[in-house]
Amino acid sequence: MTDRPTVLLPVRVLERESIPDGIPELLANAHVVLLGYHVVPDQTATGQASMQFEDRARRRLETFEELFADAGATVETQLVFTHHGQATIHRTIREHDCHAALIPNATKPPEDVLVAVRGTVGLDRVARVVGGLFADTEVELTLYHVLEDGETEADARTLLDGLADRLVDEGVGADEIDVRVTDRRDRRAAIAEATDEFDAVVLGESDPSVATFVFGMRAQQIAERFLGPVFVVQRERPTDAESGE
Repeated sequence: MTDRPTVLLPVRVLERESIPDGIPELLANAHVVLLGYHVVPDQTATGQASMQFEDRARRRLETFEELFADAGATVETQLVFTHHGQATIHRTIREHDCHAALIPNATKPPEDVLVAVRGTVGLDRVARVVGGLFADTEVELTLYHVLEDGETEADARTLLDGLADRLVDEGVGADEIDVRVTDRRDRRAAIAEATDEFDAVVLGESDPSVATFVFGMRAQQIAERFLGPVFVVQRERPTDAESGE
């Protein structure tokens, strides 16, 4: 079996947010970075909030940690009091080099998973996440691609067949992989409509806006169309030398 993919799970630990049913089992083959965070009002110092609420928050986080460990995942936890929840999520993704982040909507044991693929960027990480989570299981995977301008169906099938070969190398059964290509102008609408048939969705991060799309103000738009868990595979970040920092 492939190495465990690292998956970020952010939880608003003091706002009665719980771990939905089925999520620990879904992440049984992952290394889970469990981020417990609490957004502090601007007028309140984060240190003050930490002194007041840290013990309660940490106890709750430890309870969540046990759920994932009992399911078979490896877990590390981080507790943060912050003024900026979105920025904290993004920073934690970078610091832990997370392969994916998860919107943890409740799920039954998944039988069918949609893997939405845009292009070659980040494809290695898509294979790592999907293979790591679902190799040696009976979960059926549908590799899904919406044609872009100037792209032929043959090009798209070559892309998806290559990913399928990678997944087989990761331990996924060839009979459990299906390939689907569609031609739609509105890519997001096409993916949203396709989700109706599936228990979970994996999205490749095509650009920096995708993480914001999932975790920011538009998250509810996804939830209205798909109530299951959504993995957002993160692009590999450049090194300091590559980024010029």
